[in-house]
Amino acid sequence: MEKVKNKGWSVTMAGLGINLALGILYTWSIFKVAIKESIVSGDGVFTWDLAYLNDPYAVCCLVFAFTMITAGRLQDKVSPRITAIFGGILAGVGLVVTSQSTLLANWILGFGVLTGMGLGFGYASATPPAIKWFPASKTGLIAGLVVAGFGLASVYIAPLADYLIRNYGLSQSMMIFGVSFLFVVSFLALFLQNPPEGYVPEETAPKKGSPARKAVKIEEYSPTAMLQTPTFYKLWFMYFVGSGAGLIIIGSVAEMAKMSLGHLAWIVVALMAIGNAGGRIVAGIISDKIGRTRTILIMMAFQGLVISSLLFIKESHAVLLLMAATLIGFNYGTNLSLFPSVTKDYFGLKNFGVNYGLLFTAWGVGGFIFPRAAQMIVAGTGTSEVAYLMAAFFLFLSAGMALITRPPQTLRERATVITHLEPGKIYSGHFVYMPKLKAMNHSDSEGEGKEGSGEIVTIDKRVAGIKAS
Repeated sequence: MEKVKNKGWSVTMAGLGINLALGILYTWSIFKVAIKESIVSGDGVFTWDLAYLNDPYAVCCLVFAFTMITAGRLQDKVSPRITAIFGGILAGVGLVVTSQSTLLANWILGFGVLTGMGLGFGYASATPPAIKWFPASKTGLIAGLVVAGFGLASVYIAPLADYLIRNYGLSQSMMIFGVSFLFVVSFLALFLQNPPEGYVPEETAPKKGSPARKAVKIEEYSPTAMLQTPTFYKLWFMYFVGSGAGLIIIGSVAEMAKMSLGHLAWIVVALMAIGNAGGRIVAGIISDKIGRTRTILIMMAFQGLVISSLLFIKESHAVLLLMAATLIGFNYGTNLSLFPSVTKDYFGLKNFGVNYGLLFTAWGVGGFIFPRAAQMIVAGTGTSEVAYLMAAFFLFLSAGMALITRPPQTLRERATVITHLEPGKIYSGHFVYMPKLKAMNHSDSEGEGKEGSGEIVTIDKRVAGIKAS
């Protein structure tokens, strides 16, 4: 049999490039500053209510997340290449639509709905094909590298957006971004490719004669089976909080820095982006070594401490604000590599696209609820302190939840042990069929067979003493 050429690194770099374009979402705070200045000045260009200032961004996060479910299934069943091209077209068209009117409804449609859908299709197709080319020991690293592009995008988009807005205006800038990203994402999508069926990546050779790392067989969960596990809902809540708390700051950081940095406020956005990208890679590597949930616990608690520090940092404290923004970006970014990695570890790779899409809805709901609630709190109280306290409380709560989060039970652990099939009896569910085991009180016990003994079978029919297979 001809050896398959590993295209893992080329696929990884293409996915990173796609995310570098789609990461325009994290530059929202630059656009938001321009819109708010127009509203406050009363120049008549933007006439939105300040309480709704974050709505296009919040809708984009929500649509992005829920599109990931459909996009994940499409890339699983059809092709990551086609899925990414579709995403590039939608994202580009959405930004072009946004450029055509300053009405809030048009921005919600263009930036919120169409661009949000484009982000979902593009993002969903970038990570799965990359991690399929690599062994389990590199899952965190590769996932971190691919999604780092999304976080790193603001490093170049933020200063570029600031330049374009000052020289061409906000609407023309959105047109330029839309046309450019449509072509860039569609081109890079051509390099996305899944490995052939049955492909098994080789583990890295061990150092200095240490024993080779054994491949760990991960049980494959269908979306329905995954949704029946308590583990999924614990992960969902932690992702909801980790993403929502970070997006509060990401969506308004340029406004926070405006007083001390003026037109250089884009610098804090860029530094947050560097932290964002670095967090994805570093957390991926650390979690490969110490485990996913331990890393989640550390990062959630750290994020809670950093956001709490904002209570003591004034808008004029430029250096402290830059440091806090970078750390918040770092901790937020860890979520985007930890949760896809834990999805693969706990629920398998066969349905990874749609399974992670379902978990990613937590990111969207968090991105919709937290920033919108924070904006309403600020509009009502005139201060951000209550919003920071709310975010910190939920982050510490999520850190505690990470302590009690474990992988879901395996099929063998959930199965009922049976020694014989009774004629005429209806069997429904999962069983460990062990005909040689002596009859004892095991008819309702779960997972009591010795590892490697018996055969797991699924029966949902009336049997007449036939041997299970």
